[in-house]
Amino acid sequence: MPQLLVDGVHTYYGESHVLHGVSLTVEAGEAVALLGRNGAGKTTMIRSIVGFTPPREGRVVFDGDPIDGWPPYRIARRGVALVPQGRRIFAPLSVKENLTLGARADGWTLDRVFDLFPRLRERQEQAGGTLSGGEQQMLAIGRALLTNGRLLLLDEPSEGLAPVIVREIGGIVEGLKGQGLSIMLVEQNYHLALRVADRVYVMNKGRIVYEGTPARLEADDDVKRRYLGVA
Repeated sequence: MPQLLVDGVHTYYGESHVLHGVSLTVEAGEAVALLGRNGAGKTTMIRSIVGFTPPREGRVVFDGDPIDGWPPYRIARRGVALVPQGRRIFAPLSVKENLTLGARADGWTLDRVFDLFPRLRERQEQAGGTLSGGEQQMLAIGRALLTNGRLLLLDEPSEGLAPVIVREIGGIVEGLKGQGLSIMLVEQNYHLALRVADRVYVMNKGRIVYEGTPARLEADDDVKRRYLGVA
């Protein structure tokens, strides 16, 4: 069984039917990208996995355990780490306080995160809200790593960042994949996603409309034009 199995998931906001029978997988040590335009249902997929908006139908299975219906804190403790859209750091708290709030003793330590993000070490006593957008994204990733999850979910990590910072974030995600961490990357940035992913899913109107390798997607001009707006 894959590390993450999403099987026939239907998710609603009230009476609004957002996800329509979505199925996807992430194997252990694999990086999977979920692409699509705004409103395609990508963030709802993340929310369904982590328990913020539980699916009404279908299954979410992580490391062999059905986790659909579990509260978010229990899913996090089971090993699913989230870097949320918009970063969602605690602005008044220091960088160090943000990092250690949900830390769990295991492989990732504060020093190891500071080695990965030297700028956070330099700014560890600063309030999180005083950091630049790129530094806040590093802080959000570091905070997720310190929960020592086995699957890292990244929801639009390039959003609002300058191209040079996007490239830096891409390199960090590639490095984490190289260390064997399982990754699910939700992105609108086509080039970033294809740079780091082993497999790609494309969503449109709450459904998966494409699955394949980055090379296969790169060669499929019709899918890129219809669903991603990429020429």
